[in-house]
Amino acid sequence: MKIIMLGAPGAGKGTQAKKIAEKYGIPHISTGDIFRANIKGGTELGMKAKAYMDQGQLVPDDVTIGMLLDRISEADCEKGYVLDGFPRTIPQAESLTNALNERGEKMDYAVNVDVPDEAIVTRMSGRRACLACGATYHIVFNAPKTEGVCDTCGEKLVLRDDDKPETVQKRLTVYHDQTQPLIDYYQQAGILVTVDGTKDLNEVFKDITVVLGE
Repeated sequence: MKIIMLGAPGAGKGTQAKKIAEKYGIPHISTGDIFRANIKGGTELGMKAKAYMDQGQLVPDDVTIGMLLDRISEADCEKGYVLDGFPRTIPQAESLTNALNERGEKMDYAVNVDVPDEAIVTRMSGRRACLACGATYHIVFNAPKTEGVCDTCGEKLVLRDDDKPETVQKRLTVYHDQTQPLIDYYQQAGILVTVDGTKDLNEVFKDITVVLGE
């Protein structure tokens, strides 16, 4: 079962991707993890990616897809995989489709976790992070025992720049410009599944499993 996760930043697609991977015994593959593994392993593609990243540039699609194809060729992907964070644009989606076609393969589902913008801004601006140990909280959904203090290590919690309303709004604008068209792309391919991401995360997961099969 080959699955692509779609959804705006903060929609919870990463959480659902992990749950899908666990339930169906397939790897959860994020582009960030692939980049880190290739750079750490000193692969040719990893070194190319690092050169672009060191200059503050985006890694070209052909390098990213090269790393992705290497990853999905590994033995643990035999039964399928969940892609999280790729593709982000139509050219990336087309490149992935073409590359899979050459291997006689195709994606089975594109799962869109749908959450309205205003709910995402509220959700993300309520996040709090501990910079000391990496723990994360939410002032409404997962509040620390003591306000503003990490349960794990007792350090002060902060609202990260990434989660500030104005930053979230900018990220959503980029998402709607670049990534939203993927929803139409996979709709036309006949593999799009949309779930209501405003529900409790376990309910969202249940809705996904109804489509994928228990």
